[in-house]
Amino acid sequence: MDGLEISPFIQSLPKIEIHVHIEGTLRPAIRWALAQRNRIPVVTKGVTYHTYEELLESYKVTYNHRPEQGGRKDVPTFLEAYFAGCDVLRTEDDFYDMSMDYLKRCSEMNVRWAEPFFDIQAHTRRGIPFEHVLNGYLRAQQDGEKEYGVKSKWIFCFLRDEPVEEGAKAYEQALPWADTPTGKGLFHAVGLASNAFKRPPVLFKQCFERAKQDGLHITTHCDFGQTDTHEHIRQAIFDIGIERIDHGLDALDDDKLIQGLVDKNIGLTLCPHAYHRRTKTEVLFPKLRQLLDRGVKFCINSDDPVYMHDVWVDGNMEKAYHYGGLTKGEMVGLVRNAVEMCWADQSVKDSILEELQDIDTGEDL
Repeated sequence: MDGLEISPFIQSLPKIEIHVHIEGTLRPAIRWALAQRNRIPVVTKGVTYHTYEELLESYKVTYNHRPEQGGRKDVPTFLEAYFAGCDVLRTEDDFYDMSMDYLKRCSEMNVRWAEPFFDIQAHTRRGIPFEHVLNGYLRAQQDGEKEYGVKSKWIFCFLRDEPVEEGAKAYEQALPWADTPTGKGLFHAVGLASNAFKRPPVLFKQCFERAKQDGLHITTHCDFGQTDTHEHIRQAIFDIGIERIDHGLDALDDDKLIQGLVDKNIGLTLCPHAYHRRTKTEVLFPKLRQLLDRGVKFCINSDDPVYMHDVWVDGNMEKAYHYGGLTKGEMVGLVRNAVEMCWADQSVKDSILEELQDIDTGEDL
């Protein structure tokens, strides 16, 4: 983590994680174990890893998930590595084990509430029954709270680089698992995931409207540095009526976007290490102070920690604290933002806010 260690203060903070892709938490050890259990090779972009050590070495690459913007051609892009990892997920138990591993990691980092992103399209297109995916996650949601004390409600994602019709079909398949009066309670929101290149969020406007009719929350990725990202943010704010934006840091380039975020109280779920991989420290981290100064609500999350140098939510918070020059009081404030931005029950929010009141920052909050 660029030589940084997790400080006792950051470690002690109660945390909320509302921007993490569950498949992006598939640690190499779990991936290797599931491959052995399912008797399948571990392969990424035509390269087979014959030993666990070879697999570990492959994760040291700084993945560039913007292939349309260049980058090394001799290594997998981020998305190629991400979806290659998914190949070991074959059974309900596989999805359960991956998720329980993440929730255990959450308990070690003092994460009290999580809203993991998931999709079924990346798995059904491989021939995996959608029930395997959803039932595995549902069991983990329930057992993760019992065993690790980590409460969660999940976010169903449309794969935005797939046809809209396919996403709508996947939503219908998943709907019985939603947090609705007749549903099983796994997910309470929908969002967009995968490559945003030439795939603006407005394409999925009808899908978002359907989810709102079903009583679900809506969010969307507006990736940092993506082509047309400013238009994506504008659509999210003014055309779709999104409740929060995942990433969205490029809004700082446009006063109208910033004002829209403030006026509509739309928060950003930022993942600093994801941007730090390809943005200079002195360029990136002052943006956090700029957002605070302009009254934009945001919180800190991890995105895809396994494919981003094993930097989890605590590491992302440490980077914000250290490189962003934020005070302890401001870091507590970012957790408060996460409480406000998350879609947990009020009792869960109140419990976390009580914890925050007991943290000694040495400042008047």
